[in-house]
Amino acid sequence: MKEISAGGVVYRTTEAGLQIQLIQDRYGKISLPKGKMEHGETVEQTALREIKEETGLTGRIVAPVDQIKYRYRDDFKGPVDKEVHYYLVEATGGELQAQVEEIRGVEWFTPEEAWRRQRQSGYDNNDRILAGALKLLGIEVEGHA
Repeated sequence: MKEISAGGVVYRTTEAGLQIQLIQDRYGKISLPKGKMEHGETVEQTALREIKEETGLTGRIVAPVDQIKYRYRDDFKGPVDKEVHYYLVEATGGELQAQVEEIRGVEWFTPEEAWRRQRQSGYDNNDRILAGALKLLGIEVEGHA
């Protein structure tokens, strides 16, 4: 069975400079907003819907970042091939509010702090997603090839 999800690295520019959004998932890990594609949606629509549902923000896709592929075992479905598409998304509106049923929190960070938190408390496979998004924004990070 194949399962497709999509999400994004959300950013905004404020008077204080560029900021990157990170979420804390239900397991307490640093992550990025994402979720499963619904029938009739494109991956881009899924990414924007999931960002809105999980964080309260609307956005526009700037560029694709990368994909993560892995396999996991579901108690009912058996082995599932998972594909997650990530996009660089500029926040355009809405109000920052965590969807408490899905995640523990959502916050803005400087790019350097976002990278530090990702490396310290995030999922390893998100390193290249965040690094790729930062590179698209013209920011190179330490510790990633």
